[in-house]
Amino acid sequence: MKKLQLAVISFFMMAIVIGLAACGQDEQGAGDQDSQSSQGQEQVELDLWHFDPGAREEVYKEAIQRFEEKNPNVTVNDLLIPNDDYKQRVVVSMSGGNPPDVFTSWGGGWLEEFVDSDQVRDLTDEDIDYDSFVDVALNNSTYDDKVFGLPLGISTYSFYYNKEIFEEHGLEVPETYDEFLNIIEVLKENDIYPLALANQPKWPGAFYLMYFADRLGGEEVFQDAYRRNGGGFDDEAYVQAGEYIQDLVGKDAFNPGFNGVPYDSGQGRQLMYTGDAAMMLMTTGFVNNVRQEFPEFEEKMGVFPFPTIEEGTGDPTNIAAGVSPVWSIAKDTEHPELTLELIKELTSVETAQGYLNKSGTPVAVKGVEVEDEYVTIFTDWINQANSIQFPYDQTLPPELAELHKNTTYELFGESITPEKAADAMEEKAQEILE
Repeated sequence: MKKLQLAVISFFMMAIVIGLAACGQDEQGAGDQDSQSSQGQEQVELDLWHFDPGAREEVYKEAIQRFEEKNPNVTVNDLLIPNDDYKQRVVVSMSGGNPPDVFTSWGGGWLEEFVDSDQVRDLTDEDIDYDSFVDVALNNSTYDDKVFGLPLGISTYSFYYNKEIFEEHGLEVPETYDEFLNIIEVLKENDIYPLALANQPKWPGAFYLMYFADRLGGEEVFQDAYRRNGGGFDDEAYVQAGEYIQDLVGKDAFNPGFNGVPYDSGQGRQLMYTGDAAMMLMTTGFVNNVRQEFPEFEEKMGVFPFPTIEEGTGDPTNIAAGVSPVWSIAKDTEHPELTLELIKELTSVETAQGYLNKSGTPVAVKGVEVEDEYVTIFTDWINQANSIQFPYDQTLPPELAELHKNTTYELFGESITPEKAADAMEEKAQEILE
């Protein structure tokens, strides 16, 4: 009997052990499946760099949030780098082999340098609806019929002015350059800086050279010099443009010390906000800055295009404008599919609508509704323009672009003559472009 009891007990003990072992194996198997499932949703981080503060940054963050909701295992680390530092940071990261997964640019020659060095992903054959983009903007990031960036905004360059100051002194928006000069004299007589300029980064002053050359000689002046079609950067229109710049400097049209004032710090814009200065030639980013920094100023703010120069041959509807942001992907990103979906979200109709509404900037994406007062004005200018000139420093090869900014900066500082500035540009153009 005792032997029978022991046998029964042993049987049950063995059954329990086997059952526990089986459960352990089931749990271990389930654990392996959970681990595999978790591994399939491995957390991914994408780095995104841009240079736009304020309302534009808000729009990007909203687009990123939508993307993250669609991809819950992905986190986008977006980094805002001030405009004046951005170019150098990207160059350093690219040359160091550690670029962000997604980065923004202005397209043109600046992006082309990275394309030529095989550091940007070719988007040509990807699942992208290219018909949803404005051709002139998409062309700015297309090289040899291959697309390397998707555009979101089109920023026109124009004069912003204080309507209250104009009304107080009986001034009207100028249509001709002579009328513009008369406004400058009236403002000076009333102790108001006619023109605010923060030219330490050099690109704000370059807008004057671009517009003067265009108004004096037409859009062919730059195209002939750049494409080497019989013209050069020593064309008489460029010499005259330098003379016009130095004439404004000689008239004390700008705030004191303008060549040492940084743009990103906002000192130049503060002159506009406080009424110390009456006008500023700037991109549509100025609207973005106003809405972020001093919304009350928007009620006083007006815009007008660069005036006609009566002795010039340029079409007065010609405008200068830039395409930005242009979203691109680093070629060696570890997450090509996710980054593609990210830049598609950053250039979606929803993102474009928010960008337009909040920043007062026209967009390169079709299908949006235009209601913003400034976007309506800027879009009309774009549609009516005989020609749109993209910034020289974003169109020319970097070495020539840098010389353009340096010589123009020296023109404002009166440390170089217009003839020498033009000759220096043409000499370097022959070296680089021919």
